[in-house]
Amino acid sequence: MTQDELKQAVARAALEYVVEGAIIGVGTGSTANYFIDELGAMRGRIAGAVASSEATAARLRSHGIPVLDLNEVSTMPVYIDGADEIVESGAMIKGGGGALTREKIVASVADQFVCIADGSKLVKTLGKFPLPVEVIPMAGAVVARRLGALGGQVKLRMKDGQPLVTDNGNHILDVSGLSITDPAAMENDINNIVGVVTVGLFARRGADVALLGMEDGVKTLQF
Repeated sequence: MTQDELKQAVARAALEYVVEGAIIGVGTGSTANYFIDELGAMRGRIAGAVASSEATAARLRSHGIPVLDLNEVSTMPVYIDGADEIVESGAMIKGGGGALTREKIVASVADQFVCIADGSKLVKTLGKFPLPVEVIPMAGAVVARRLGALGGQVKLRMKDGQPLVTDNGNHILDVSGLSITDPAAMENDINNIVGVVTVGLFARRGADVALLGMEDGVKTLQF
């Protein structure tokens, strides 16, 4: 199976976690897009969705799915999103699509976090994928120096020759070369750096379930 076929398989499997009549949180990225496309077929059976990015909101609306502001929502049974890396504890690196802050906010409201990914995203130690850190633009150099002291190589994420600007108006620093053996501690440490909006470590609130696309089918991990 191709990587796209694996993503489609886990997207279909995630429909089993959708609670009919409820509001669902939806993530950002290629695997989340496959899920949105699958969700479109049952749009009349859910109350609506909360999107983790402007791109996700647009895709949801294109399928006729109502998009709600998170401030209008007090609870959600499930948040469904992909991951750039995940370990067997359920901790993840997310933010390759640039929506890490809103993803973390929406996930914090959900009762259950279902991670959907192809099997290659399951790793023994986080850090091979560059760790995204969203920063206030004026603090970019200050934060980069602090992140560099952790032992990684820090690079400002660019797009079309300019710094990428998130939906929140901020920049992203990508930190490569890390071996993250204690994700929760590193999440706390980086979030405490002045100028950081949030780090793309999802350890304090990791996945509850992971649906991983394998050659022999969808593998389910419970955390």
